Order: sequence, then C-alpha cells, then structure tokens
Amino acid sequence: MLNQLYIKNFTLIDELSLEFDGGFSVITGETGAGKSIMLGALGLLLGQRADTKAIKNGRDRCIVEAHFDLSRYDFEPFFTENDIDYDATDCILRREVTSSGKSRAFINDTPVALTTMRELGSQLVDIHSQHKNLMLNKEDFQLNVVDIIADNKKEADDYKAAYRQYRETLKELEELREQMRRNQENEDFIRFQHNELAEAKLVDGEQEELEEESNMLTHAEEIKGALYEADQALSGDNGVVELLKTASNSLDSIRRVFGSIEETADRIESCYIEIKDIANDLTRDAERMDFDPVRLEEVNNRLDTIYRLQQKYHVQTIGELIEIRDRLAAQLNQIDGSDEALQELEQQEQKQKRTCEQLAKTLSDTRTKAARKVEEEMSRRLIPLGIPNVRFNVQLTEKPLSADGCDKAAFLFSANSSTPPQPVAQVASGGEIARVMLALKAMISGMVKLPTIIFDEIDTGVSGKVAEMMAKIMEEMGHNNRQVISITHLPQIAARGRAHYKVYKEETADGTVSSTRRLSDEERVTEIAQMLSGSDITAAAIKNAEELLKIED
Repeated sequence: MLNQLYIKNFTLIDELSLEFDGGFSVITGETGAGKSIMLGALGLLLGQRADTKAIKNGRDRCIVEAHFDLSRYDFEPFFTENDIDYDATDCILRREVTSSGKSRAFINDTPVALTTMRELGSQLVDIHSQHKNLMLNKEDFQLNVVDIIADNKKEADDYKAAYRQYRETLKELEELREQMRRNQENEDFIRFQHNELAEAKLVDGEQEELEEESNMLTHAEEIKGALYEADQALSGDNGVVELLKTASNSLDSIRRVFGSIEETADRIESCYIEIKDIANDLTRDAERMDFDPVRLEEVNNRLDTIYRLQQKYHVQTIGELIEIRDRLAAQLNQIDGSDEALQELEQQEQKQKRTCEQLAKTLSDTRTKAARKVEEEMSRRLIPLGIPNVRFNVQLTEKPLSADGCDKAAFLFSANSSTPPQPVAQVASGGEIARVMLALKAMISGMVKLPTIIFDEIDTGVSGKVAEMMAKIMEEMGHNNRQVISITHLPQIAARGRAHYKVYKEETADGTVSSTRRLSDEERVTEIAQMLSGSDITAAAIKNAEELLKIED
C-alpha cells in the first residue's frame, strides 16, 4: 500500500509530504484546489509521459517520490527479474523531470526504464477517474472482468500458448506460400542459371592452373630456346659440366700426395654431380617443350567460359560461382519439395487450430459460468445503490479465434423493468455508469491483488442514500489489507474515511500554491459541515456533520 507521497515543484505544489493509512481514506477540497494535481504527480510514478510544463514556474526540476509497503504481496519475482534491490516494507518509486525535458525513473534508487516503472506501477496503484467509465464501452475490459471472476488464468494461459504456436505456424504457412509463388514465377530462370553453371563443371582452383598453362603455351618457343641455351652452356663442348669433370679428375690425381685438397676435391665432385643433374633436367624440359596450338585453344576457350560466367554473375572467383550454383540447386530442391512441405505445414496448422478450438471451448465454458455469477453479483450490488429494478446481463457471443479466445462480451443494462437490457454505455446515465463501475470494482477487487485503489470523483451524479451506499462499498473495499482512497465532493463519502485529507490553495509571496494536509477530528467536522451547507456553516450543518462522522455499520 502507499505509505508516503512526496511532491516537489510540481505545477502549483511547492513541496508536499503526505503519509497515508491503510483502509479507506478520503480527499476533499474545492474545485480547482489542486486535487487533480496530486493525481497527476502520482501518474508520473505510474509511468505516464512527463511534460516540462508540469514543473513549477521558476524551478529547474520537479520530483515525485512514493513509498510503498509490499510485505503482504508477492512482488519479489519482479525485482529479481529486473535486477533491482528488494525491500518489502519500503519500496521507493521516484521520478525526476528537468526543465530541459530529461526524465529519470528510479526504483529503490536503481535507475530503470520508464516501461519498467510503468509495469510495477500498474500493479501497485489503480486510479479510477471519470474518463475510465468509458471503459464500459470496451469489449476487452468487459471480457477481462468476466475472466477475473472466472479465475481462469490457467485455462487462459494454456489457450494463449497454443494460440501463439498456431499464429506462428500461420505466419510460416503464409511465408512458404509467398516463397513458392515467387519461386514458381522464377523457376525457369533459376533452372536455366543452375544448368548453365552445372554444365560448366567448375572445379575450385582450376582457373589459376589454366591461366598458368595458357601463359606457358603462349611463350613455348621462347621457353624452349632459353632451355636449349642453358643446356648447351652446361653440357655442350667446353661446357660447365666438362670443365668441372676435368677439374675433379685433376684434384683426384693429387689426393695421395696433397692430403689437404681432400675437402676441396669433394666439393668440386659434388658440384659436378649437381650441375650434370641440372643439365639433364634442362635437356628433358627442352625436349618436351613444344608449341601446341590445339591445347592452347582448348585452355583459352575454357578460360573464356570461366571469365564469361564470372562477369555475368558479378563475381571474381570460381569458388563464388560454385556457391551460386549450389544456392540455385537448393532453391530448385525447395521448389521440387515445396508441395510436400506445404502439405506438412497445412496439416500442422489444422491440428493446432483444432487444439486452439478445444482450449477456447474450455475457456468459454469458464466464462459462461462466471457470466451468471457476474449478473447475480452486479444485481445484488446495484439494487442498494438506488437501482431497484436493475437488470444486468452479460452477453457472450462467439467470434473467430483471437488472442483472448473465441468470446465477445457485452454488458447489458436496464434500470427499468419495462425496458429490455441494452449495452450499458449506451443507455445508462452518468450517475448510473458511476454506480456500475463502482460495483464492478468492488466485485473484482477481492480477486485482483491491487494494494491501492484511488477513486477520482466516481460519485458524480449521485447524492443522498445512494452516496451513503457508495461510501459503504468503498469502505468495505478498504478491508482485507487493501487501501482505498476516494477524491470526493460528497459529505456522505467523506465521513466514511478512516483518514481525511484536504486540498486547498494559498496565496504566498511566490504566488498561488496548492497544499494538502490531514485533518484532525475537529477539522473534519468543520470540513464536512462546509460540504453540507457551503461557506456559511450553520449549527444544523455542524450537527449533521457530527452525526455523519459517527455512522457505524
């Protein structure tokens, strides 16, 4: 529940610190005194967008901070998941907005994204203002009420999980059909390209070998001449080989008488053997090297094919051409096998659809039972609220499978026994809608674990006995460890509060400021008397206020 609210430099609020009790509390004040300002500040903590216009004139920033007691609720998983320190007895939400437009959000002094603060805030506080009465016209709100009463979270989660899978399969099916359509349009072209590359019988690395061979064949005569000249220099008459042989024989003849020549003689002999071997290689290479125009044409034709394909497909290597060929082959395999894949996916889609329909039926059954409970409970609650002939029906109709099942919900209402029930938002008056919304909130508050509920002038359009009953309902909602705060103009509701806060304006040296303070018992009498009789408080009004404050169940 909300323990403390601190506001600084927010519109007309200079600095404000309020402590709140559990149970039912009320906030009163004249129109324009600043009650909506307090809610606006609290809205910042619930993740609403910040507006620099909300900063008090002349200040560079505004701060809103709230302390919550979460000890009676299981919020620890949220803090663990978001890596935020957890303190069950003092959870601090803080929002800062600067005049430059920057906004920062903190949970327990940890900077967080605004979405994170919004997620937590929506679980801590529910602010019901007059415009939320329009939610009665929204189908998802009405269906959500039925689901809350049905307590069908397991059935709903099972259905949603199956529906997500079904939608994913539908998406895959749509994408496959689109791919098949595109492939079929391009099949002839894809097949032509693949055949062209396949018939080329490309081998990775052959381009380099062919280019080397082409270069060699083109210069065959030049190569042959150079090999012959080198061979003659080594093995011809008076060539290197013959001279080395002569030198080796000469040194061999003096080995016995000139021992130190041994090493030199061996080196000369080694050179003779190596050079002679080289000469033999040159002889063989020269004999094999002949100009072959037929082979040169074959090589160049093959290279022309490779170069043409590389230019056509905008690549530089055979490896890249092979990749394109293989990719085209995969596309053709997909085209050839797409009918089978499509059939399998269609069967999967139909199976998942049947599963969704079965789970939606189970979910629908829970809603049908809950709808009767809602009708009975709402009639029971609305009769004491001044609608004795009320008829409240929950109409469930079938719709195509969607994220929330196959049911459409509509709340039908009639305040007169002679008028058939019609959609509540269309036929109920403002006061009747306020009472319907209060009855709905009271009905579901026991099922939804919301620590704090704030009603912002939900009592519009009612008075007298009805107001007393509305006050009693809100007071009862404040039981069971729940905190209910009502901003009201009605003395019957104000008198029911365990704590009473007054919002008022003051003129200061810095201009008009809005302030709020908790009233003492004596001040409450005066405030409620003023609400009864206006600015001129009469003795009768004082007495009436005292009687209201002594109301007991």
